[in-house]
Amino acid sequence: MQQSAKIERQPGFLPRSDLQQLLDGIVQSGYQVLGPVVQDGAIQLKAISDATELVKGVSNVQEPGHYRLQQTAGERLFDWNHGPQGLKPLCFAPHEVLWVEQKDPLSFAARLPEVKPTAVLGVRACDLSALAIQDRHFLHAGGADPHYRQRREQLLLIGIDCAHSAASCFCASTGDGPSVNQGYDIGMSELDEGFLVWSGSDKGKAVLERVALTTPQTEQLEQMNSQSEQAAGEQQRKLSKPEELMRLYQRLEHAHWQQVADRCLGCGNCTAVCPTCFCYDTQHEVSLDGQSAQNVRQWDSCFSASHSSMGGFKVRGDILSRYRQWLTHKLAGWQEQQGRIGCTGCGRCITWCPVGIDLTKETDTILWEGSLDE
Repeated sequence: MQQSAKIERQPGFLPRSDLQQLLDGIVQSGYQVLGPVVQDGAIQLKAISDATELVKGVSNVQEPGHYRLQQTAGERLFDWNHGPQGLKPLCFAPHEVLWVEQKDPLSFAARLPEVKPTAVLGVRACDLSALAIQDRHFLHAGGADPHYRQRREQLLLIGIDCAHSAASCFCASTGDGPSVNQGYDIGMSELDEGFLVWSGSDKGKAVLERVALTTPQTEQLEQMNSQSEQAAGEQQRKLSKPEELMRLYQRLEHAHWQQVADRCLGCGNCTAVCPTCFCYDTQHEVSLDGQSAQNVRQWDSCFSASHSSMGGFKVRGDILSRYRQWLTHKLAGWQEQQGRIGCTGCGRCITWCPVGIDLTKETDTILWEGSLDE
């Protein structure tokens, strides 16, 4: 299980009817607010200004290749797990111009994004852990990515514990949930009557100074803990321990790789919704008159045919080798490069795979079934 530095909680209580106070405090602190709303049949993060715009009384059903929202009779605003969108596109843009060039006179100029201070309400533990992985990659001491940094520095993150788990969730086995324990500015836990709220950073503390919180009752604190325990207990999927996942390198010729490849469409859905994947491609786009050009970065995937091209030769020319690269790199190679696996147990790759390929089951089969030379 992955270990995370936990932030000690000292929550105050905010009645459900006073949630607008928190939103007002965020806006007064200079942030626009992104919150969960239902759009195109899924939970998505969109700009909001009022608590009444938040999705209410909605839960989700997530299974391999299946995502549905369902209405409940309750008043809770965060009784769902997550939609396809994590924090990744807010910092690592799917498509952006890195720099522009002029021919006469010859010049090069970086094109940094214009970013508004943005608060994100309702961030889950798995996505906070995933953002920490993105930070480690894009903000490393050897050379921070200026485009990523520009967006990242403007974020205020309001994390919330999961009170339930979807069938595709397995964050408890990776140590990344279901309760928030790192990377947030404000933490929340939803109860029937309201919210327990606490700060996780100086930025978060400054916002909460604008909000009237009361001392929580012992029963409310106990409910906060019991909800997280319940959510963890609901999870039926799990990943093996990190040291066991390193054995994937010994199973590169296992017969099950071909069985997965026969099902995989190579569509890249899993990498698009994955909150930790950070592969990209760059293109040099020249204007029609030849007087200017721009360098464009866009998301790429190890499932694309061109991803492994070297000197006109595709190193991984079939789906088997591409899927094997993705899984072994994420679960084993990342341990060598970043000190932990590249998966936080969100289960999006399972839910949004058109054919329902289950990372946890495929990994178990490869690790534990058959001999090493299969």
